[in-house]
Amino acid sequence: MALKTLSAKAAAALDKELMSTGAFSIDQLMELAGLSVSQVVYRVCPPNRGNRVLVACGPGNNGGDGLVAARHLRHYGYSPTVYYPKRSKNELYQRLAKQLEDLEVPFVDDFPAALGSADHIVDAVFGFSFSGEVREPFPAVIRALEDTKIPVTSVDAPSSWNIETGPPESGLGSKFNPDYLISLTAPKPLVKYFKGRHFVGGRFVSPGIAKKYDFEVPEYKGVDQIVEVGTGGEKL
Repeated sequence: MALKTLSAKAAAALDKELMSTGAFSIDQLMELAGLSVSQVVYRVCPPNRGNRVLVACGPGNNGGDGLVAARHLRHYGYSPTVYYPKRSKNELYQRLAKQLEDLEVPFVDDFPAALGSADHIVDAVFGFSFSGEVREPFPAVIRALEDTKIPVTSVDAPSSWNIETGPPESGLGSKFNPDYLISLTAPKPLVKYFKGRHFVGGRFVSPGIAKKYDFEVPEYKGVDQIVEVGTGGEKL
């Protein structure tokens, strides 16, 4: 049985409800999301197979998830590098960046150049709310992601994809299909266009929330924050 997907509208409403009646703070949700991302990287590319992870972070919540993931990866024994060109002035994001600086995680300004010394890439640029054109300085990032042979893990949505209709029909991003995708909370409709290994990270959702938004919470094993599902959302 395939896991049901959440539309962009439903995903936004769910996030809002989690932070109101659900009593979660955005800090908690971002920490849980970033932890899930880090566990996917550890699952598919353990540090003994290459510990240099390049994390591309956008200016919004998806980028914050990437910053949290980079911190966890550093503690797992990786050597992460962060590309974060449009830093948010929000205090939460500033604290996340400071935590990485205290761990001596380097920040780089040239994403395509940084690819030359990476074993794995985390795409945390744009999330489920992305729409419209890719603005500077991110077109060069999307082009590099399209062309690279280095494995890529995308966070919630491959950057440049529409949450409902998947990759652009032509132009920038149309050739981008990452190796790994982690859907946060629940899969989004774009997963039907995704061809790689698919994971879900949402081990915090209450039964009542899942019932209200009509999606299944997969069975998580042991201390895992992630579970691998099929590309169409079917359980493995």
